[in-house]
Amino acid sequence: MNDEFTITDEQQDYSQYDLKANPFPYSPVPAEDPEIYCGQSHVTERISSTVSSVLSTGKSKHLVVTGKYGNGKSHTLKYTRSLLRDRNDVIVGYVAQPGEGFLDIYHEFTYDLGFNRIQELAYEYLASVSRDITDANPISEGAMKSLIDEGDVLLSEIVPEAIRRLSDVTKFSDFARAIIHMVYEDTNLYAWQWLTAEGIRYEQRKEMEIHSALDDDTMGVRAFTALKNLLLDLGYTSIFVFVDEFESIARLSPKNEQATLNSIRHLMDQNSSGLCMLFGCAPEVWQDVMSEYHAFSERIGQEVALRPLTAENLYDLVENYLGRERTMSSHDNSVHPFTEDSLELILQNSQGNVRQVLSVCSRMLDEVAKEEQSKITTDFAKEFF
Repeated sequence: MNDEFTITDEQQDYSQYDLKANPFPYSPVPAEDPEIYCGQSHVTERISSTVSSVLSTGKSKHLVVTGKYGNGKSHTLKYTRSLLRDRNDVIVGYVAQPGEGFLDIYHEFTYDLGFNRIQELAYEYLASVSRDITDANPISEGAMKSLIDEGDVLLSEIVPEAIRRLSDVTKFSDFARAIIHMVYEDTNLYAWQWLTAEGIRYEQRKEMEIHSALDDDTMGVRAFTALKNLLLDLGYTSIFVFVDEFESIARLSPKNEQATLNSIRHLMDQNSSGLCMLFGCAPEVWQDVMSEYHAFSERIGQEVALRPLTAENLYDLVENYLGRERTMSSHDNSVHPFTEDSLELILQNSQGNVRQVLSVCSRMLDEVAKEEQSKITTDFAKEFF
């Protein structure tokens, strides 16, 4: 009988360190909505300035956040996104990586918004039309849905006018029809598939009186612009697009890379207001883009670089993570059970890489608790490198 495996659901006890649990992630991948951000002030200031400028002026502005693998680009983008999500006057979408071209960026963005959010926008637009041409006064998408469900407002009464107005707003009548069809039970899945550039059959398009296919980068730019114009017409101030791992465009063929960058450039040119794009990109790829594709890089113009952590950054990071699980704060050492010497060793060996720091801190805390030692000394820390 093999007794080497010992599998248990019993939790490790961290109470001797005044901790309820190990606060460090076992797999240091950024959470969807990070609670902690110990960034570098020059980065937070630049991002804050860019975002605030868009919110206050309505003028489009864009930024590239560069940094080596594991230095916190994704964490920075996701944390900024989580702050903006709390606002009800903007729309925020995250693209994990740019894929094979702009159409993939558009697809990922609309998918991140989700079926329900797009459907809500359709009801919001119908509500605005209903307030103008009927006696009803729906003040929200929920109120509009109730009026339709209860038969107090007939779709046949408002849809023709809604499509006409939305076609004028978006300059894209097929997009207008797809948005309105999001409220019909029989066709809302077809409309969703068309709007997300998944592709639908001719018969399904015909049912919605949609004539074009959303199947190339040019159509993607047109649909993105139409979506932004719909949002501005509904009173939203801006649309924020976070494109992570932008360095993956370097894996495309030169022709496809140039086509992708040209499409993003066209999107920026067509949307001088209400659009903010933030990219996360490896520095060497961004340098290549700046040297080879001036027309694109000039549209952004702004870059801020994440640097490796300093000793002060590292101390703050560890202190903040430990603070999430503290049961009491009686220790003179706010990074207990880590010592300053052990943190110095971690900094040297990780070279200030955030991902490596979080990973090794997680493993050290588990091991020191298992061995029931009072603190993480330098000698103890050396075993992990």
